[in-house]
Amino acid sequence: MGAGLSLVPLIDYFARREFLAAGLRPHSVTLPYPDGGDGGSSTCTVHYWAPAGEPRLPPLLLIHGFGPRATWQWRCQVGPLSRQFHVIVPDLLGFGGSSWDSPSAPPPSEATQAAALVALLDSVQGLKGKRVAVAGTSYGGFVAYWLARAAGPRRVGPVVIASSDLLKTAADDRAFLKRAGEGWRGAHELLLPAEPAAMRRLMEMAVYRPPPAMMTPDFVLRDFIQKLFMDNREQLTHLFKGITVGTDKFQVTPLSQEVLIVWGEHDQLFPLDKAYAIQRSLDGKARVEIIKKTGHTPQLEDPARFNNIMLDFLVAADKPADPARTNGSSL
Repeated sequence: MGAGLSLVPLIDYFARREFLAAGLRPHSVTLPYPDGGDGGSSTCTVHYWAPAGEPRLPPLLLIHGFGPRATWQWRCQVGPLSRQFHVIVPDLLGFGGSSWDSPSAPPPSEATQAAALVALLDSVQGLKGKRVAVAGTSYGGFVAYWLARAAGPRRVGPVVIASSDLLKTAADDRAFLKRAGEGWRGAHELLLPAEPAAMRRLMEMAVYRPPPAMMTPDFVLRDFIQKLFMDNREQLTHLFKGITVGTDKFQVTPLSQEVLIVWGEHDQLFPLDKAYAIQRSLDGKARVEIIKKTGHTPQLEDPARFNNIMLDFLVAADKPADPARTNGSSL
């Protein structure tokens, strides 16, 4: 009996209900694939959630990380944030309902993902060329940073980097495996789990208070693995190879935008000291907020605190500058 039970549709239902209650609706758009392939004729399909019609509030792009669906990762934010922002939540290429059509196209890098998001925003009614605030968690933080740097402050406004080690190196991957314990051949075995033991260890490392083992029997974990990691495993593995963080292709330099760095105090995937290292790499100007008693997913583990921090930052950053300060003696 237990082996036939699946929690994934139930979680999907409640996550979608949060999005629908916030006024967001599912959409999709077909766009040119940013990295070409097939002589530049390749296309990609980007699925996203957003309110219908032209935005009446400042736009805010929420970018998910690896793992569960975008609706799962941002389900606790869309309600509170949508009261003050026109929220857009895309599936990155290779996740959820977003894909590319050419097997010969290179795997999407953070730059590719960012270019696809710019094209998406240009395709949305009322958002072409409009300045957008951006928040990204984990892998989504890599994309958010690249998007902010590539598009510049005229297109991308304030930036939130959550639980995202922009400075990650091969040495960090080795340290991660050491924290995970012996027996793992590489970080991909945990980040793309294929067995219940890997899934359980990932959960233990991702959250401050993981569920007890009795609540996550192997058959439940196998179902999660099948629906979240195995059904599109080939594409996720291909995408994993496109990550450029930690290489010469991904150099962290200061941003012109205002930046908020949010981190869980007990993050075992990306340790807390990396938040301050990133702050230093951004000339020390970024604001850092640490959420106590949370791990790698503070937006889910303490959503009230996370949402308050985000809203305080975004609302303050969205206020127009004082003309007396921006124009100085010309007044």
